[in-house]
Amino acid sequence: MMKFASGKRIINLAGFNRLTVLLLLMLPFYYPAFSQEPGTTGKKKLKELIKDTLDNKLDLSEYVIKAHGFVPVMMIITEPALGGFGIAAAPLFISPRKEVPNKKGYIPPDITAGVGLVTANGSWAAGGGRIGSFPKAGIKYRIGAAYADINLDFYRTIANGSEKKYSFNFEMLPVFVSFSKQIPKTDLYAGLQYMFASSIVKPKFSGDLPESITSKEMDANLGSLGMFLDWDKRNSIFTPDKGLRVNLLYTMDDNWTGSDFNYQKMNELVNWFFPIRDNWISGLRFEGHHALQDPPFYLLPSITLRGIPAMRYQGQTTLVAETEQRFDLTRRWSLLGFIGYGKTIVKNDSYIEGSNVYNFGGGFRYLVARAFRARAGIDIAKGPDSWGWYIVFGHNWNR
Repeated sequence: MMKFASGKRIINLAGFNRLTVLLLLMLPFYYPAFSQEPGTTGKKKLKELIKDTLDNKLDLSEYVIKAHGFVPVMMIITEPALGGFGIAAAPLFISPRKEVPNKKGYIPPDITAGVGLVTANGSWAAGGGRIGSFPKAGIKYRIGAAYADINLDFYRTIANGSEKKYSFNFEMLPVFVSFSKQIPKTDLYAGLQYMFASSIVKPKFSGDLPESITSKEMDANLGSLGMFLDWDKRNSIFTPDKGLRVNLLYTMDDNWTGSDFNYQKMNELVNWFFPIRDNWISGLRFEGHHALQDPPFYLLPSITLRGIPAMRYQGQTTLVAETEQRFDLTRRWSLLGFIGYGKTIVKNDSYIEGSNVYNFGGGFRYLVARAFRARAGIDIAKGPDSWGWYIVFGHNWNR
């Protein structure tokens, strides 16, 4: 039986909206270039824009709107799998949607982002993407592209029961496109997505490759065509207070999709938020990821939980359940706690034989942009064999 674990992270470009940023950090790096009235300084103008007229507290809603959606964000990367520290610059454009006649419910803003990052383990990446919609036509879309040079450590259980580390460098050039259309008279969207990536994997160790890794995986093209259903009734794409999202995704890699591999994946996601009291928001998360046949070793499903380095626990199937409880102490400040469970099942093993992992932790949030229901803060989490801390903008579960 083979067990892989990774202490480094493969960047998920398809879900670039999950970038962990703290908008507060951008303030020292930005001096607004708005037209000024006589006798008004830029500093005074900035001070006016970052206060909420409702409670006179620090708030970036007006800042984003008056800057026509532009925020030059500086990001701190705290993911343990990327060395625990990194920095990134990300010009971010948020375009609020106006009311659409005969359209009920929440309409998310369009978001365009570029990003350049470097981390403590020598990884770096640059790219950008956009999440947008045409509400009148019932259409949503996502596009993204990047270049990533990532250093990864994988571990294999050897004959004496110990784990041996194998280090690799990954160079990838992925492009992602997603399009979905609302099914008439429902809130359900059906869509297609496609991801193509050229990948070069270079061993950073002497000796032969592990038996489970083939030379084919060292230099290959990946072409994944997916079909999905998405039902999203959350009241914000940033930090929901209520609502349910269900997403089902099936992807396939084959010669005719532009891939050098032949395999399929199935993913299920459920996020449910509901208020227990006016100041107590409860969240529930369930995710399942399944690989059919044999994907490249670095694309096997893995557990995603705070306190557990990304890609640390991989298997043919992974299952995750997590709950998060947020307690609003004031309109602005909140405390939260979370606990989760994950299971990995490697190929040819039964459910009972699968590995079990857990996480727990807590953190705080500040309502940094009231108009967008966007909260930002810091989490500290404990996994089976490690601690982690995370700067979070929006919600940790966003995909």
